[in-house]
Amino acid sequence: MLRDFSAQALFMGLLTAFVGFASSFAVVLHGLTGVGASEAQAASGLMALSISMGVCAVVLSAWTRLPVSIAWSTPGAALLASSGAVEGGFAAAVGGFLVCAALIVVAGLWKPLGRMVAAIPATLANAMLAGVLLGLCFAPVKAIGFEPLFGLPIVAAWVVVGAINRLYAVPAAVLAFALVLAFGIDVPDGAFAALAHGLLPKPELVAPVFNLAGLVSIALPLFIVTMASQNIPGIAVLKVNHYNPVPGPLFAVTGIFSLLSAPFGGHAVNLAAITAAMCAGEDAHPDPRRRYWAAINAGIFYLIFGLLAGAVTGFVSLAPPILIQAVAGLALISALAASATNAFKEPETREAAALTFLTTASGVSFGGISGAFWGLVAGGLMMGLNRLLATRRARKV
Repeated sequence: MLRDFSAQALFMGLLTAFVGFASSFAVVLHGLTGVGASEAQAASGLMALSISMGVCAVVLSAWTRLPVSIAWSTPGAALLASSGAVEGGFAAAVGGFLVCAALIVVAGLWKPLGRMVAAIPATLANAMLAGVLLGLCFAPVKAIGFEPLFGLPIVAAWVVVGAINRLYAVPAAVLAFALVLAFGIDVPDGAFAALAHGLLPKPELVAPVFNLAGLVSIALPLFIVTMASQNIPGIAVLKVNHYNPVPGPLFAVTGIFSLLSAPFGGHAVNLAAITAAMCAGEDAHPDPRRRYWAAINAGIFYLIFGLLAGAVTGFVSLAPPILIQAVAGLALISALAASATNAFKEPETREAAALTFLTTASGVSFGGISGAFWGLVAGGLMMGLNRLLATRRARKV
């Protein structure tokens, strides 16, 4: 393995970890606090996810000799933000995280469940994801309305840098957020000293609570979103770059690391989709057999970033919540555009997708169960009814 190491893979690993962490940590923090986590629990969750991602990437890449990039479930974090607190509080959310992780392990080891997930219509899965993301993507505009001097620099940095290189758009917005916070917001005396004192995060072990609300509102939608939006596309990225991984074991291992991070507040880790292309492409190394080191290096840097989670969370807490929501919304705009395009591209399923999208985006809960689940149910029933009527019409003809 040491003979395969290269400076090019080291640099790409650092870039991958930086982009992966900086572009979506705001979504994770917003999602965890959205389901009732305290600031300390959110910092613990961010740390647990980063460490799990790092170790999982090192283990899988070294084991398979493939550039297996690992990420936290960004769409899953967005789902948490839109779901809101469930009955039982954050403990019930953690119970949902554990059930979701167990389902991922089973999906990797037991083929029938994996086939059931793959059988969920892609249009409905994308419509549900688009509905989940819509509310968060309003946040940048709301931030400008809240205080133009704070919101505009963040959005402007994202627009200008994104026009040059989309990969660095969200990190640029994060940097603008940090500058706004450092120079534009009146920070209480001693706040930065307190941050330095609490640089290393403290793990917060949460005793899980298992109830129906956590299962239906968090575990099942989180499982579907993570598999459909992260794990399956992650395999596709590897295949596009001429690798031929066996999906099941990879899914199962990410589920195991999700199980390990859940008691400390982490919602889910999975195969990366966007950053996977960075480690699997030619920029990581001209020789495809040596690119796995880029994913290993990314995992090592994720570990380092995880140890800074306490400082990151404390720094973010000094700003008005709408500003961190704005950064999270900017990070999800590309995902919203892609999911909406895929949801509505097929004319015959467009109305069912629209029903799923609107039900999910409404944010309305029925019986204590979030709109994401009901959106998928409503769209599935409408799609089934349309297919039944189409079959009957075809028989009459």
